[in-house]
Amino acid sequence: MMRKRTVALLVVAMMVLSSVLTLAVVNLPSFVQRASMGQGVLGALSGGGLNDQEKSKLSTVASLIESNYYQNVDESKLVDGAINGMMEALGDPYSSYMDTDTASQFSESIAGSFTGIGAEVSQDNGNVVIVAPIKGSPAEKAGLRAKDIIVSVNGEKLSGSDLNAAVAKIRGEKGSVAQLEVQRAGSKETMTFKITRDDIAMETVYARMTGDKIGVIEITQFSLNTAERFKQELTKLQSQGMKGLVIDVRNNPGGVLSVVEDMASQLIAKGKPIVQIEDRKGQRQVANSSGQSVDYPIAVVTNGGSASASEILAGALKQSAGATLYGETTYGKGTVQTSMDNLFNDGSLIKITIAKWLTPNGDWIHKKGIKPDVAVAPPDYYTVTPINTDTVLAYDMNNDNVKNAQIMLAGLGYKVDRKDGYFDRSTETEVRAFQAEQKLEQTGKIDAKTAAALEAALIKHIQDPQYDVQLNKAIAGVEKQVSAAK
Repeated sequence: MMRKRTVALLVVAMMVLSSVLTLAVVNLPSFVQRASMGQGVLGALSGGGLNDQEKSKLSTVASLIESNYYQNVDESKLVDGAINGMMEALGDPYSSYMDTDTASQFSESIAGSFTGIGAEVSQDNGNVVIVAPIKGSPAEKAGLRAKDIIVSVNGEKLSGSDLNAAVAKIRGEKGSVAQLEVQRAGSKETMTFKITRDDIAMETVYARMTGDKIGVIEITQFSLNTAERFKQELTKLQSQGMKGLVIDVRNNPGGVLSVVEDMASQLIAKGKPIVQIEDRKGQRQVANSSGQSVDYPIAVVTNGGSASASEILAGALKQSAGATLYGETTYGKGTVQTSMDNLFNDGSLIKITIAKWLTPNGDWIHKKGIKPDVAVAPPDYYTVTPINTDTVLAYDMNNDNVKNAQIMLAGLGYKVDRKDGYFDRSTETEVRAFQAEQKLEQTGKIDAKTAAALEAALIKHIQDPQYDVQLNKAIAGVEKQVSAAK
């Protein structure tokens, strides 16, 4: 039996590959054997599992390249390319081949830290798509959001690249800059983000107690130590007299299957289902709680960046522990992956989808997500795009950049009269007020310095818990349940 592997594909020195779960796999197919590079590309590609015609096609192409291509051929690259092609042919963004370097970075990420911009990505219809930025990462601070499409990195287009190649273009040393061109839903123009790569700390559990004894635990992903950290923080909150619990899994891209099962068991009555795993034959295996229920109300906060293991936890707590879900519909990833690092002798690995997962009630949420019980949309400034600073914005201009600036100003409490993109006198007045507060030259115009200060102030505002409408709605809902139970 293969040992379980983590799913947080936080590839070192870059972004992550995709949101996945892991599962133990038994009896790997006999045709998946270690490929010896010394056999040549033909020997590596034409093993068992293929019929004669398929072997002949591979043999013909391999021989053609080796005999006629105008340059010498690196056989290992041909093998890697062939494997990549097979994985891409599945049409599954969560199944992929990792070459030696990428696999090494994946393995290092399991240790709990890495260097990069701090966002998780997957591939969808040839596009590299943000699953979620990591809390506190350069990607989050820069304003990247779930479902953003990365068009190019440092001028190199990503369209048509396999995921490994795309990730390699984002790779770099700490302190270096990745300039990302991003397409965001609802925006006609692409945006440019200049993000300085940094060390990404992998603390995954953050807890606090409100004044009314409502515990709040934020889980940023499900790494190998997350269940233990969750237990520590939960025990601490309970010892402090916690009356209700809010779990925040917004922008949590997923994690290790066994970890989320362990965490759910800390809140769900013994014997109740947590998740169902369905294999290719339609046979299901149910994972039941081994723990015990709690006597306080639970709420879970989700959004479009809550994926995979986050959705398992939300679904399990809703259907088996009576938790209330607040926020937005989740990402919608209902498949299970495993990573296999013992197939080859060169350090590369295969990550492949092996099953579906379903909620305790048997719902498959793939590409649909889980809808909240209480829908709470974030303010409009949560999805505002960065201001293009190529042109100074001033009175009487009318464009999307002005509109974005107006939304930012309004979000920060400035009294602009409109948010339609027309730079009127009211906007000019409020820009001067903002510049005065930021100790900038009070021109009433939005130049690069003012735009940068405006965006930085908005990010700080968003990160302040007192302005978090989704989380505060969940806290208020749990407080109401606590009061009703008295």
